Order: sequence, then C-alpha cells, then structure tokens
Amino acid sequence: MSFSIPFKKISSLLELIKFSHTIFSVPFAIMSAFIAADGMPTFRQLILIAGALAMARSAAMSFNRIVDVEFDIHNPRTAYRVELQKKIGKKNVWIFTLVCMGLFVTFAGLLNRLALYMSPVAILIVFGYSFTKRFTDLSHFVLGLALALSPIGAWIGIQGRFGITPFLLAFAVVLWTAGFDIIYACQDIEHDKKLGLHSLPKRIGLLRALILSGILHFFMVVALFVVPRYSDMGIIYSIGVCVTAALLFYEHLLVKPKDLSKINTAFFTVNGTISMGLMGVTLIDIFI
Repeated sequence: MSFSIPFKKISSLLELIKFSHTIFSVPFAIMSAFIAADGMPTFRQLILIAGALAMARSAAMSFNRIVDVEFDIHNPRTAYRVELQKKIGKKNVWIFTLVCMGLFVTFAGLLNRLALYMSPVAILIVFGYSFTKRFTDLSHFVLGLALALSPIGAWIGIQGRFGITPFLLAFAVVLWTAGFDIIYACQDIEHDKKLGLHSLPKRIGLLRALILSGILHFFMVVALFVVPRYSDMGIIYSIGVCVTAALLFYEHLLVKPKDLSKINTAFFTVNGTISMGLMGVTLIDIFI
C-alpha cells in the first residue's frame, strides 16, 4: 500500500502536465540534433538533449497548472486539472516544478557552455507563456516560440553554436504550433469571453481564425522546404514535407466553424503523426 500512493501521485502528475504531448517537440529536437551531427550524435548527447527537453517542458506545464488554477476551475474542459492538483498537493507540484527546472539547467550545462548560458532564456520564455493569455491575443505564437526552442537547443547541444538550419526548423515550429493552438482555442471562445482572457479566435471569430491557421500552416511547409538549402537533406526529406502538407490539409478538413467535434483528432492524432513522421524521414534521409 505504501508504494501505491506515490505511484498514484506520479501518474496524476503525468496526466496533469500532459506528458504525452511531449511528442510535439521531441521529434524536432531529434531532427535538429542529427542534422547538426551530420549523422549519429553520441548517446550521451542524445540522453542529455532528451532529458533537458523533457524537464523544461514538464516544469513549464506544471507551472502553468499552478498559475492558471483560477481560470481552469471555470472551464469544463480543464476543471479536471484543479482536481488533480488537489490529489497531488500544491506543494508537491511546486517541488516537481523546481526539481524539473534544476535538472533542465544541469542537463544543459553538461552539454556545453552555450547551452548553459541559454538555459535561463529558455526558462523565461516557457514560464512566461503561462501569463500571455491575460494580456495578448498572440499567446499562440508565444507557445510556438516555447516549442521552437527545442530544435535550437538541440543544435546548440551538439555544435555549441548557432546555425541557420535550427532557426528554420524553429520558425516552422512557431508557425505549426500557433496554427494548431489557434484551432484548439476555438473551443474556448465563450470561456475566454467570460473570464476576460485573450485569444485570436475570440478576437477575430471562428472562420477567420481557422483561415489564419491554414495560412500559418502553409508557410510552415514553405519553411520546411527551405531547410535543404542549408543542410544535406535530400529527396526523402522533401517527400516527407509533401506528406506533411497533405496531413495539414486533412487537419483543416476535420475542423469547421460549425463543427468542432473533431478538434482532438486534429490536434493530437494528426499533429503527433506530423512530428513523428518528419523525424522519421529526416533520419532515413541522413543515413541512406
């Protein structure tokens, strides 16, 4: 019995921070790391990069749950987060957040000096996102920026310097994330109006928001097609980008202004397939 209580709390923590959604950022970090290494990074580098990414995201998400309690409790879609925090204990959530933040900085420092120096900037961005819906309609892009740190951080972790390729990947991630977050935010328009929160769907309406999301995803594909100009990516990677474009088109077919019932499929299933698929074709292209 003594072992079941901690296990339940850990399980609740993973559910609270939606650990499964790490699938959106990890593949881009892996892509960037392998391109930066022009092949296989060392096992140590991969472990440290994956660990740093997981810790940064976990810290950011648990922090978000703490500071958004007053909003989450009034939203039927997010009210479960408050119940989970009660089960875990607010003190435990804070401890988890601080431990994850400390491990992130440690892993970054073990990679190289530039990664260590950039870690406070990353923390500022990923923690700062949690406050953006209080004052700006552009919170979707800040979330995109937070996820876009993954390919930049992975590149720095391998090469110890900046490069054009990771910034192209990061730009693609910003557009992609902002696009699908706008879609996801469409289901919270009434909630945002009641609580005075900001979002683009609330500002410009469902139809225009979905059109804007489509435009952002179009330019994401353009950014991905530019990557081979600054790297050794070839035809397999380009085919993967074409498949990504098709999947994004399908995502936008799933969600209509008068029918938001398939948002979860569009958000998680399709975008998870996109990130994993892009990583797969990138690695295949590198090693063939």
